[in-house]
Amino acid sequence: MGFHQVENSQIYYEYHNPSDRADPGVLFLHGLGSCSEDWGLQIPIVSERYWVLALDMPGHGQSSQPAGWPSIEDMALPTASVVKEHSESPVHVVGLSLGGAVAMQLALAHPETVRSLTLVNTFAKLRSGSSGLFRKLVRIAFVVLGRMDRVGGWVAAGLFPESEQELLRQAAAERIASNPRGAYLRAIWAATRFDIRDRLNEINIPTLVVAGELDTTVSMNAKKELASHIPGAQLVVIPDSGHATPIDAAEAFNRTLLDFLSKLDVGQ
Repeated sequence: MGFHQVENSQIYYEYHNPSDRADPGVLFLHGLGSCSEDWGLQIPIVSERYWVLALDMPGHGQSSQPAGWPSIEDMALPTASVVKEHSESPVHVVGLSLGGAVAMQLALAHPETVRSLTLVNTFAKLRSGSSGLFRKLVRIAFVVLGRMDRVGGWVAAGLFPESEQELLRQAAAERIASNPRGAYLRAIWAATRFDIRDRLNEINIPTLVVAGELDTTVSMNAKKELASHIPGAQLVVIPDSGHATPIDAAEAFNRTLLDFLSKLDVGQ
């Protein structure tokens, strides 16, 4: 673990099983308001086969907040810098929600860093159903009012609504509530402005789109759009899973991810 300096900001990262960085590794990019801890149910499994790099994106976790109102492009630039500094070859990039948007921007702007994409409950342009739009507006209202505790509780309740998910709900609420209000609002603004719908056909690397069947944060149509417009992309729908598929359906997600990666790396 350590910090990577990019101009006036620092990006926190962690390595797992970094024994041979000449082989393809896996880069994990987390969702809005979270950090590299999003991937706690993936890293122990994936690192048995690959070296793994997980980082806190700008303005999240232990990484510093960039100046101004950053775009998704601004988040992708330091991510590319971390990959170039610490990997000898392109990496498999796995991105959840906001992290998926950064992953696609990485593939477009820095294609030399990306071996494949796994896009989890993410979007080329953020669109929600009516319930998702309502939840988004409530979330923004809490942020504007300075109530990050209410933001954490509200978002976590949507991610983990079942009674047996109480511990997951509490952990998510605490993680989101720990975000500085300004950094969280800037990240929402970056996600809202993001739109690469007319560039999806430029992504010419193996791509897996993973969609939680019950996700109310990002519409199924947004995920189907990725699968239909990225050349050769495949769509896998995970039953009984919401927005946090790597957490609420970890076993199915891990199996799907490793099956996809192993087919790409046969003979390497």
